[in-house]
Amino acid sequence: MIKPAFLSALALAIALPAAADTVTETTEHADIAANVVADGLSHPWGMDILPDGALIVTEREGALRIVRDGAVSDPVAGLPDIAVVGQGGLLDVALAPDFADTGEIYLTFSDPGEGGQGTALARAVLEGWQDGVAELADLEPLFSMEKKTGAGHHFGSRIVFAGDGTVFVTTGDRGDSDRAQDFSDTAGAVLRLNRDGSIPADNPFVQDEDAAPELWSKGHRNLQGAALDPQTGALWTVEHGARGGDEINRPEAGNNYGWPVISYGRHYSGMKIGVGAEAPGYEQPKFYWDPSIAPSGLAVYSGAMFPEWQGDLLVGALKFQLLVRLDRNDEGEIVGEERMLEREFGRIRDVTVAPDGSIFLLTDEDSGAIVHITRG
Repeated sequence: MIKPAFLSALALAIALPAAADTVTETTEHADIAANVVADGLSHPWGMDILPDGALIVTEREGALRIVRDGAVSDPVAGLPDIAVVGQGGLLDVALAPDFADTGEIYLTFSDPGEGGQGTALARAVLEGWQDGVAELADLEPLFSMEKKTGAGHHFGSRIVFAGDGTVFVTTGDRGDSDRAQDFSDTAGAVLRLNRDGSIPADNPFVQDEDAAPELWSKGHRNLQGAALDPQTGALWTVEHGARGGDEINRPEAGNNYGWPVISYGRHYSGMKIGVGAEAPGYEQPKFYWDPSIAPSGLAVYSGAMFPEWQGDLLVGALKFQLLVRLDRNDEGEIVGEERMLEREFGRIRDVTVAPDGSIFLLTDEDSGAIVHITRG
C-alpha cells in the first residue's frame, strides 16, 4: 500500500535505528540493501507509517503496536473484541488520508458473533501516539460480515482509500467457495464504502435487491493484498489460489472474477476447479502464478529511491518467502517478473512503500520482524 505523503525523508531517518546485518542483492535494475529494524512481533499482519516515521503495526493475535527507533511499544489500548482463530485476528491497519488533521485510523479484524466470526471494519481516533502511551478513542464499527461461520480461514482483508473519498475493503470466501458467487453475500469480494460506513450511491449493485449494496466486485477467493495505483487511481489486488492460480486483478465495478467457476489452479486434491481457466462472463486475471507463491501484501511502487521500478507492483510471498517485482510497461500491463530476497527473512506478509521510496516488509513469524529496503 502506498502511504500518506506527509512523512518526510528526515522523519523516516530519525525513526529508524542504524542498519545491522544488512542483506545486499543485485537486482535487474538496482542494488538493494535490506535489514531488520525491529523484531519480536507476534505474527504481524498490517502496517502504516505515522507522520514522525514511526510504524503502526498489527499483530494477528490481537495487539496493535507502535514501533519507533526499533523499540516495540506496549499494546495500544481500546481495540474492539476480536476473534483470534486460525488465520483470523487483528488484520490490516491504515491511517486515514487526513490523519494529520483527524487522527483517524481504520482496522480490519475477525469479528465474533452469532455462528462464529467474519471480516469487519472499524475506525477510531489514535491518541497519544507521539507521547508513548497510545490508545484508541471513539471506536466505531463500520462494517461486519453478516453471515458469520466457525471457519478459521480466508478473511481477506486489506484497506485501501480511494481518491474519491471512499474506502475499499477486501474479503475472502471464508473457506466456502460458493459464497464467492453469491451476490447477496459480502464474502469473496471487494467492498466499497464511504468513510463513515454508509453505502456510496454509485456502487454497482446498490439498486439490486438481490445483491449486497457494499459490493464492488465478486468472484474472489482470498484477497490478502490490495493497493491503489497513484498514477491512474485504479485498484489492484492479489489473491490466493488453491493449488496454483494465485491472481493479480484490477477489479472494476460490477465485474465477476470467476472463483470458483474458473481458475488457473487445481484443488488441493489435484481435481479440476470449475469449468477450467476461462468462461463467458468471468474476468481474466492480469497475471497469475502456477505453482502458487502464496502472495500477501501488495504495493504499487512510487518513489525516488528506485525510479527504475516506477509503477511496478511489489508483492510479498509467504510460501516462497520472497519479494516479487512485477514489471509494467508504459500502458500499465504486466510484462515481466523478478524475485528478490528469497528465503532471506522468512514469510513476507505485508509490503509498504514509504514517501522517500524505501520499502518496508513484515514477516509473518512467531517472532516477526520489520525489514527495511533501501538502495544498496
